[in-house]
Amino acid sequence: MQTTPPSPPTTYSPWRLSVAPMLDWTDRHCRYFHRLLSRHARLYTEMVTTGALLHGDVARHLLFSAEEHPVALQLGGSEPADLAQCARLAQRWGYDEVNLNCGCPSERVQRGAFGACLMHEPRLVADCVKAMADTVSLPITVKHRIGIGRDERYAFVRDFVGTVAEAGCRVFIVHARNAWLEGLSPKENREIPPLRYNVARALKADFPALTIVVNGGLDTDAAVQAQLDAGLDGAMVGRAAYHNPWWLASWDARYFGAAPATLTHEAVEEAMVRYMEREAAAHGTPWYSIARHMLGLRHGLPGARRWRQVWSDHRLKHLPAAEVMARARVPGAPKPSLCEPL
Repeated sequence: MQTTPPSPPTTYSPWRLSVAPMLDWTDRHCRYFHRLLSRHARLYTEMVTTGALLHGDVARHLLFSAEEHPVALQLGGSEPADLAQCARLAQRWGYDEVNLNCGCPSERVQRGAFGACLMHEPRLVADCVKAMADTVSLPITVKHRIGIGRDERYAFVRDFVGTVAEAGCRVFIVHARNAWLEGLSPKENREIPPLRYNVARALKADFPALTIVVNGGLDTDAAVQAQLDAGLDGAMVGRAAYHNPWWLASWDARYFGAAPATLTHEAVEEAMVRYMEREAAAHGTPWYSIARHMLGLRHGLPGARRWRQVWSDHRLKHLPAAEVMARARVPGAPKPSLCEPL
């Protein structure tokens, strides 16, 4: 199952650009699709709770394709022994990193005593990191917010990072918003608390030996480049990458020094159809559960709306994926353009 992750052409940080873990979105089919577009972007699973792994279907949560490397497993939990056991599973299944979620603000996650509320307990987070780091050789990373509620004191997040770093964590992914644990939905928590990228930059200044990756609101090359130019080690992109996945096709050349991509939208669509056929044969996976992740492939192109409608038409679920693709490609539609950086 495990293969050697592709190496960037130069000495760029492995965390220079990544796609954020997104619940219900970044499953293994989505990650396979994103890997077709970028060889070097780091990919993350949806958050998987320790309980789901220790008491549920391990294969369902951890199965992935070798092509997805480099790929990280994000865990949700707060018991050091449970997290260590799950980290062992991650290493056994061939993941390249284990990431601890200290940023999710949902009520369900709070009831489980993990996610963003863990920022109130940096010593516990440090114990969790140490338990995993002592168990496996994988990098143990933490994704967190910059504060809880309306408390915007820099000292809070600075002390959190300092405490967790002492336990061996060298990579911090900083969602540059506070998490309001009361009064906001998870969606509102991604939009209403103000973005404060300066906090991530201050963390890098205070902890120059750590890898500091910024996340939150990054939806253009200009926004990403501004953070890299400010001295941060990487940027993590979330929903903008999901809704406009073709953006990823320019990342290897722009951010990792690779040769410009020669992909076409058509070639990527055909590769996804072949993947759908393999998944159907191997696991009985219906094509439409995979196709939902590629509906943004032709974002901004003429004919994109009709193409998207065909691939999401429930009346076509009985047809083979290749026939759906043929129907989506109406005569006279413009040919897909070659990949160009945005």
